Amino acid sequence: MSWDYVIKRFLLFLAVIFVAVTINFIIPRLRDTNPIEERLYQLAAQGGVNVSKIKELTAIYEAKYGLDKSIGEQYLNYWNDIFHLDFGWTIADRTPVINEIMRAVPWTIGLLTVATFIAFIVGTIFGALLAWPKTGNFVKYFVPLLMTLSAIPYYLLGIVFIYLFAINWGVLPTAGAFGFGVKPGWTLEMITSVLWHAIMPAASIVLTSIGFWGLGMRGMMITTMGEDYMKFAEYKGLKDRRVFLSYGVRNALLPQVTGLAISLGTILAGSVLVEVIFAYPGLGNLLYRAITSNDYFLLQGIILFIIVSLGFSLFLIDLIYPLVDPRIKLEGGENG
Repeated sequence: MSWDYVIKRFLLFLAVIFVAVTINFIIPRLRDTNPIEERLYQLAAQGGVNVSKIKELTAIYEAKYGLDKSIGEQYLNYWNDIFHLDFGWTIADRTPVINEIMRAVPWTIGLLTVATFIAFIVGTIFGALLAWPKTGNFVKYFVPLLMTLSAIPYYLLGIVFIYLFAINWGVLPTAGAFGFGVKPGWTLEMITSVLWHAIMPAASIVLTSIGFWGLGMRGMMITTMGEDYMKFAEYKGLKDRRVFLSYGVRNALLPQVTGLAISLGTILAGSVLVEVIFAYPGLGNLLYRAITSNDYFLLQGIILFIIVSLGFSLFLIDLIYPLVDPRIKLEGGENG
């Protein structure tokens, strides 16, 4: 892989970030209503703010957040704030947005990264076995039944899990990331509680995602089976296991890797409804709170965070691809 290849991909990544930041800045400002004023009216309805002081408080907050300046000045200030990792303060709780995001990100990554990798590995293996003509009957009958779960929305499966395992049988907790009264920290009690609370949300994501990965891998594997190099490997008398793994799975896996990169990039968005249903303190739940509370700066910060993470994951996969497929490495080395 040449440095020209890396530099061009990195410049493309920077271009994506520039466009994303600009769009993220412009879209919220196209609205007719004032988000700060709306939030103050919501607080006034709850008795938290005197209605007569809303206009005065709105002006104070606009000056504090720089919304009383021209669009050009706001745009330059926005870039300056981003370079300093300053995404503003939440309107609802008046806390730094970056603190709220950093508090939620580990929970989302911990839950969804594990769930995504499990679904990817299991689904990919089952999909490849389903397309392999020498696979046993058990896989051919069991895997299609498992793949039918992909037709069920993950949040609906989550509700079913809550009813069965939490309400009806009472063997799993209904919501939360750890038990009430458990002191946060790297203790055995905390780790056990976190894993116990993650079973249902993780299972709902894994079981509904296996079919997606399995069907994709099955289609690519069927295409790969018709390639000349597969037939050549069989004619050479290579062992079935080597033909299956080294020639079939390896070549069929490339589109799956791209899909995995995109999935990992969107992990920070979280499976919003799953996190809301299980009251899981991840980024998806935080995004839901930002939308329902009309929190202008929190919503803007989360969206930007998600876009940057997705762009970075695609940049990394561009660097990994030449290591997986020599043809891309050759192209990058000769043609850039």
